[in-house]
Amino acid sequence: MEIVEKKLGKRQVAYITYKGPYDEVPVLMGEIVGFIMAKGLQIMGSPFGVYFNSPQEVPVEDLMYEIAMPFAGEAKEEARVKIKTVPEQLVLSTVYKGPYSECGMAFGAVAQYAYQNGYEIIGPPMETWLSDPNETPELELLTEISFPVMKK
Repeated sequence: MEIVEKKLGKRQVAYITYKGPYDEVPVLMGEIVGFIMAKGLQIMGSPFGVYFNSPQEVPVEDLMYEIAMPFAGEAKEEARVKIKTVPEQLVLSTVYKGPYSECGMAFGAVAQYAYQNGYEIIGPPMETWLSDPNETPELELLTEISFPVMKK
């Protein structure tokens, strides 16, 4: 598994912060994409999730996460869909190929790499979904796993 250091550029995102099981991700994503389309905005990259805790730490109903989509254009927040600018970040990342349910090992590998190579993890992990699960077989799905870091 190749792990690389890279900079993610500043980006404007539409997002929903959610508490509950990961089963809701497709519903939340649909809500965000619907918002972007209804406002005539332009999607500017792959959707992603930011995870504030994990199933190893809390019951599934207490999982806290954010689902986001980068976009260009002007819009006001509406209902659950909020808007913010994510600053440029230095991250360590890897691309995992396979089912979403099995990418936990990739999170562990990136965290271990950070620890062994003089990085400090300075924020919650992120999953960027590079494939559309409606069009890609589960074993072929590509997911980028990233942790925001700084060099010690």
